[in-house]
Amino acid sequence: MKIYVSCDMEGTAGVCSWEQVDARNYTPEYSVYRRYMTGEVRAAIEGARAAGASEVLVNDSHGPMRNLVFDQLPDDLRVIFGNRKPFSMVQGLDRTFAGVFFTGYHAAIGTADATLCHTYTPSVVYGVRVNGVRCGEATLNAALAGYHGVPVLLVTGDSATIAEVREQMPWVTGVVVKESIGNYAADSLSPQAAQEAIRAGAAGAVRNAAAARPFVFEAPIALEIDLARVEQADHIEVIPSFERTGSRSVRFVHDDYRTVFKAFVAAFRMGALADEPA
Repeated sequence: MKIYVSCDMEGTAGVCSWEQVDARNYTPEYSVYRRYMTGEVRAAIEGARAAGASEVLVNDSHGPMRNLVFDQLPDDLRVIFGNRKPFSMVQGLDRTFAGVFFTGYHAAIGTADATLCHTYTPSVVYGVRVNGVRCGEATLNAALAGYHGVPVLLVTGDSATIAEVREQMPWVTGVVVKESIGNYAADSLSPQAAQEAIRAGAAGAVRNAAAARPFVFEAPIALEIDLARVEQADHIEVIPSFERTGSRSVRFVHDDYRTVFKAFVAAFRMGALADEPA
């Protein structure tokens, strides 16, 4: 059994501030919490292997996507590092995998009582809907796994994230490592306790994999994005097949979710260019 792991950082135990996850400016706290992130990923791998997983691929999915401390992971592991990947947080996922783990995940932008909630690029993306369904990163990424026929088995993060995911995918094993207290505070397990819970959750998720099913959106698939600023919508509407639907909103429709996902990636990257000098 092959397991795919997409690991983020905001949902790691103890994280409640952007400074703790600031990989670009390499804050003092970041060097500590990247180790905690790595420990949670290792725990998920150990749990999966204890339950029979034969192969694991990890995709570092936070910020610039080069956060994991490689020598603190199993020696025989392969990891995808680096950003600007065509499929971003789910790069390398295909039909050969039996299940997906999302570790260190967070809730969608706009979620109440959710620590550091956002959706991909918070300076650009104000909200996302697919076929009218409000989507965070877990939902968007799960649908690409579903496109390949692969179910999400495990999600770890704060209580709001787990509730959000299980509302859409009730078969998912959710491991709550902290209770959110608004956007910038959390009541958290210790790193060691969080890793123990994740290890047990991952093993249980693999053992119960037969009960899981792929999450999919039916065609035609309509992607709607609300942007943070008008000029970001100005940039995105020049992408072929995007339609301007409001001063800060755009729409893209296609029958193939893989195409829709790539359009979303193109949109938030193009939107970010609105900050560049004209």
